[in-house]
Parts: sequence; C-alpha cells; structure tokens
Amino acid sequence: MSIRRLPIALLLLVSTAASSAPAPWYWWTSKVDGSRVCRQTGLGEGWTQEPVAFKDARCRLRLAPR
Repeated sequence: MSIRRLPIALLLLVSTAASSAPAPWYWWTSKVDGSRVCRQTGLGEGWTQEPVAFKDARCRLRLAPR
C-alpha cells in the first residue's frame, strides 16, 4: 500500500468502527425445562431464541423494529 492511500484506509476503518452498533440481546429458552436466559449469543442446540431483540443485558429495553 502506498503512503498516499494510508490516510484513506485509516479513515475508512475509523468510520466503519464508529457506525457499528452493539449486538442485540435475546431471551433464550431451554428445550429441556423451559428456563430462560438473556444473552447475546446462543447456548447450543438445547436452546431456542425468542424473536424480540433488546438493548440491555436484562432484556427489558426492546429495540425499535427496523
């Protein structure tokens, strides 16, 4: 990469990082006993994700639909 293109590459990298949002939180329900956990990522095959997304780790503040 030439030195002239370096500032452009850095600007693109910074603007991409600044526009990213945190991952949403979801209720995950156990297929075994029905217990629920609020997480951003899945817990494995024994869990199903509920469709409503949340902003917070307690799954209280819903995200606005896009």
